[in-house]
Amino acid sequence: MPSTRSWFFVTLIAAALAAIAITAPWSVAAEQRGKVVVLTLDGAVSPATADYVVRGIHQAAERGAAMVVLRMDTPGGLDTAMRSIIKEILASPVPVATYVAPSGARAASAGTYILYASHIAAMAPGTNLGAATPVAIGIPGAAPAKPVAGDEDESDAQAGSLGKEKKPAASAADPMKAKMVNDAAAYIRGLAQLRGRNSAWAEQAVREAVSLSAEEAVARKVVDVMAQDLPSLLASLDGRKVSVQGVGRTLATAGAETVALDPDWRSNLLAVIANPGMALILMMIGIYGLIFEFYSPGLAGPGIIGAICLLLAAYAFQLMPVNYAGLGLILLGVAFVIAEAFVPSFGILGLGGAAALTMGAVILFDGDASGTYAMPLPFVVTIGAVSSALVFATVAFALRARRRPVVSGSEELIGAGGVALDDFSTEGWVLVGGERWHATCPEGLKRGQSLRVKARTGLTLVVEPANQGGNDK
Repeated sequence: MPSTRSWFFVTLIAAALAAIAITAPWSVAAEQRGKVVVLTLDGAVSPATADYVVRGIHQAAERGAAMVVLRMDTPGGLDTAMRSIIKEILASPVPVATYVAPSGARAASAGTYILYASHIAAMAPGTNLGAATPVAIGIPGAAPAKPVAGDEDESDAQAGSLGKEKKPAASAADPMKAKMVNDAAAYIRGLAQLRGRNSAWAEQAVREAVSLSAEEAVARKVVDVMAQDLPSLLASLDGRKVSVQGVGRTLATAGAETVALDPDWRSNLLAVIANPGMALILMMIGIYGLIFEFYSPGLAGPGIIGAICLLLAAYAFQLMPVNYAGLGLILLGVAFVIAEAFVPSFGILGLGGAAALTMGAVILFDGDASGTYAMPLPFVVTIGAVSSALVFATVAFALRARRRPVVSGSEELIGAGGVALDDFSTEGWVLVGGERWHATCPEGLKRGQSLRVKARTGLTLVVEPANQGGNDK
């Protein structure tokens, strides 16, 4: 028979196991009833907003938050920034609920993909989502491509069961567009299948650019819940089960404390630098600052400021979809404007440079349908006007300098005044322009008498008394 000591250890182990079994659910619930971190994505999905969302999810995980609520209102944005956010959501150890709010907000284009990737998809009344067709960079408003022949899958069958006609094959004349759309459709379809949402409508949003209101989205199982505000959303999600990294979790969010993580100085700085107009201004300041430093070495200030601005512009360019043809036109325009000051082209080079600068500013950034990186028209007009004004100022200064008398060489001496240093009848020494010159004067001069230079022969000046007049400038 087991000894008393053995029974003691068995009883102790059983009690420990019972305590673990009893307290484990309470521990999970306590963890899940932690704080809810609220992030705000308002505006286009850009590298700056992607950096803010990614770091916000990291901070929420480090703080042991129960859930992250991404409050979103976006017209779309860049594919690379969108995919960065989605990758972070899929890898997040904290459930992420994307909430399209407030009323009147939208989750268009890239926002639809983010909504589908989230653990919880929610919308406020009066909001909409969809129009997720990828638009080729640099071709805003391009018509959505149709799927290539043979791209029939489960979603096509579901669409057919709803009475939709079979989508025609994409034109072979536009394979790149079809390639983009097919890739985007497969991507959002995979996200829909991962989260158990309506994959047929997701693909339709990509291929046909359709949209849904919040009520329709809930009815068609595109989103999970519709809530009037954030407290209502947290209350409706209480007790809902989600899968986080393959592990089932039950949310306990009713009455949870919310903590808003607003964009910090880094995100705000990125947003300012990644603005197309600011990036172009930084580049122009950098170029002109370095040129001024090269022409006036030793000032240091223009060179330092120019180098810093040029590096900031380079950083901004690597964040944005830069069209290098536009960048080349801008550099060519700057070169022409500078050359105008040294080449007698009578404004032709300068006007060509101003035109190149304006056209380069227009096509420098490849915009998308959301207008994320579209260069504002007033800014482009200002760039052209300033460049043209600089050219006209350069030409005006050149013409003014052309009319001025020569101030160097022999021509500078003709007509210049001076005084005689000694008495002489035909030859003697005179002071002209602060220098001693040997001079001849048929009339003769007295010491200290004013004179005027008539001509120069070698190192000898021909002078006359000033009161007799002579050749003026």
